[in-house]
Amino acid sequence: MGEPSAKGLLTSSNSQPAAASFQDPSITSPVPYMTANIFTSESTYKFPVSGSDRHWVRLHFYPTTYNTLNSSNSFFDVTASGGITLLRNFSAYITAQALSQAYLIKEFSLNPSDDGFLSLTFTPSKNYQGSYAFVNGIEIVSMPNIYSQSAILVGSTDQTVDVGTFAFQTMFRVNVGGQYIPPTNDSGLSRTWYDDTPYIFGASIGVTSGAGDKARIEYPNDEAKLIAPDDVYKTARTMGPDSQINLNYNLTWVFQVDANFTYMVRLHMCETQVSKVNQRVFDIFVNNQTAQAAADVIGWASNKFVPIYKDYTTFVSDEAGDVMLWVALHPNQEMKPEFYDSILNGLEIFKLSNSDGNLAGPNPVPSQLMQEAEAGFNKGFQESPSKKAYIIGGAAGLEWPALGLVLR
Repeated sequence: MGEPSAKGLLTSSNSQPAAASFQDPSITSPVPYMTANIFTSESTYKFPVSGSDRHWVRLHFYPTTYNTLNSSNSFFDVTASGGITLLRNFSAYITAQALSQAYLIKEFSLNPSDDGFLSLTFTPSKNYQGSYAFVNGIEIVSMPNIYSQSAILVGSTDQTVDVGTFAFQTMFRVNVGGQYIPPTNDSGLSRTWYDDTPYIFGASIGVTSGAGDKARIEYPNDEAKLIAPDDVYKTARTMGPDSQINLNYNLTWVFQVDANFTYMVRLHMCETQVSKVNQRVFDIFVNNQTAQAAADVIGWASNKFVPIYKDYTTFVSDEAGDVMLWVALHPNQEMKPEFYDSILNGLEIFKLSNSDGNLAGPNPVPSQLMQEAEAGFNKGFQESPSKKAYIIGGAAGLEWPALGLVLR
């Protein structure tokens, strides 16, 4: 989609362009993070979009000083067409500090628009004096409906969830057993896939394997090519060659999430080592409940190098302490497979909107150790220390005077 006029997009008289006062070393390109739009009152962008497609919405934030405005004073809401709340009382400063990130990308998937327009409204919080809203970049990307099939509800024998009717937020997207995949190497949807290592629970991390550059992934149809890129399916994490060791542990990943939401967990699998049914059979657990018993990738895919994915949903309730979502694999013994092992190639976790259209969770709480370190550092320096950025989504944009914007 071509670049529309700026006047036709933004409806606000209380917005101003601003330049970032400092470029964190982790920011390798000035677009879109070194400029921002600042909003001191409710302001709305209105984008013309295809009324029949879902759209990725990626919001880019770099919390720093803009025109003498300190980002620690910025708290705001972001709502989208159809009454969907994306962010509520959001502080990019607190979130970046708690996650040890320099900049953030929030990625959402929204349902088709009824009127051919997608609106994003930024509203400064009324609970903080002098609060303002800001955004550095916006991406609107038309996407195929790759989330149309129903997902199994974990803990229920026959109930499914029609996830395609929900708006949702990408919480995690990892390339299991493989390396970081940038948006330019995705399968056409500009997604970012991260290394799964930080999320593995315990010391039993299994082993990683790769199919090699000459291996060819055999997609069952054209739409399947968009589900995930080749690099996800060519690499995997398994439990290892020792069946006795494998029977005594679970291959487990743990993710911190927001309480009181339903989550969809998408597992990507592709066999590149075994080629027969009942050679590798395993059970899949989500939050300590059986999501799938006797998973056999070859049984599902019918052949080696054919990728498949499975979707599961689970509700994560409010409990004391950190709220975690667990995904675990364990060899299935009942089927007496040739190898007592498990395999996973990729993993995505999405938060589904609740009954009132809300996707917003609370700002994360920085650890006490983090707060003490930040306080000690800031005694001698104006800017925060360089932080490793861990983000969801792409980082390209058309450079406007105050906003990086992509419409596709």
